[in-house]
Amino acid sequence: MALVTDTALMTDRYELTMIDAAMRSGTAFRPSVFEAFARRLPGARRYGVVAGTGRFLDRVAEFRFGDAELRFLRDHRIVSAELLDWLADYRFSGDIRGYAEGELYFPGSPILVVEGTFAEAVVLETVALSVLNYDSAVANAATRMTRAAKGRPVAEMGSRRASEESAVAAARAAYIAGFDATSNLAAGARWGIPTMGTAAHSFTLLHDSEAEAFQAQIDVLGVGTTLLVDTYDIEQGIRTAIEVAGTGLGGIRLDSGDLAEVAADARALLDSLGATGTRITVTSDLDEYAIAGLQASPVDAYGVGTSVVTGSGAPAAGMVYKLVARQGDDGAWVGVGKRSEDKASHPGEKVAVRRLEGGVAVEEAVLVTDHRATLDAAAAGGRALQVPLVAGGEIDDRWLGHGGVELARERHAASVEELPVEAHRLARGEPAIPTVFR
Repeated sequence: MALVTDTALMTDRYELTMIDAAMRSGTAFRPSVFEAFARRLPGARRYGVVAGTGRFLDRVAEFRFGDAELRFLRDHRIVSAELLDWLADYRFSGDIRGYAEGELYFPGSPILVVEGTFAEAVVLETVALSVLNYDSAVANAATRMTRAAKGRPVAEMGSRRASEESAVAAARAAYIAGFDATSNLAAGARWGIPTMGTAAHSFTLLHDSEAEAFQAQIDVLGVGTTLLVDTYDIEQGIRTAIEVAGTGLGGIRLDSGDLAEVAADARALLDSLGATGTRITVTSDLDEYAIAGLQASPVDAYGVGTSVVTGSGAPAAGMVYKLVARQGDDGAWVGVGKRSEDKASHPGEKVAVRRLEGGVAVEEAVLVTDHRATLDAAAAGGRALQVPLVAGGEIDDRWLGHGGVELARERHAASVEELPVEAHRLARGEPAIPTVFR
């Protein structure tokens, strides 16, 4: 029998063996609080971007052990019969809150807080981290690129540099962090992200001449399209493009050479031909540093592939998922945490607020609280960072689908504007604001 959904098996084996052992010891169903956070920012960056929350909530909704999944566990003797019975009825029934998707985070920020029994919360660890770590890594890279672009449009074009599902996730995360469009149609269909794309070099090579290729593209897409002009000779390609399309050609794309020099020459040639409104898009292995280096060039838009879908040198956000509080047999809540060198965690349930002065972020204030305590954000001089995501097993659908993506994009844009100016430096450095535990 084929698996109906393998979401529940996107789980490290030790999650289930822990539950099995905890059932034997009588601790599996202790009320517990888990927290996802990053000990440090990847690549010594100044801030991080939370991405993947909506996708994670979709995974929570799908997290079911059907007949095929249970048969796999039984046939491979991975867990006991008692645990199999429990997994057959698994539905997350607890509460989840966290930073709104698109929000910025810093070392120690309590990005996701999952409350339920130990068993039902720990089993979500792997899927939570696999989603948040990848999506946030892409968003962390994308936000640096959009800031370097200084308002010029940036499109995501990295599908061929990632696995098929990662490509869709990357397009979503990049859009949340400010990219304007994606080449990935699945991302457009699932998440409502604007899609873009015209033609590759193979299309030009298919035709007997560059002029015929350009004419065929214009016949379908109109003169507002963007023509790829560097299959053969860039100068001749531009001249041919204007001969075929006229001076109203929408744009040209440059995908090779010294882009700063090539773009300057292309702009001069276009203007001399009367195509003063024809836009120039550049691609070819761009990252945030290359984009920053083109700030003074006559470039109108960027297309980024490999660098954004691989996190631009930091392919995982480094988040962890730790038990921070549990209820004892006497009903009292106990804060718990690791003490390991370089891997210590702060015990206790937490709420967070970003303190602002004159509208500028100055501190990530994290309050270690009693169970279900709240923080008066206004009294703390800032705004509350955590929002309810799941209550009693019911997912808040505001964070799902296209609507959730647009909310995340808006949240990111607003959060970035709160940062001090030095936060946008591309050089390695300290976090833009300190995280203070109280």
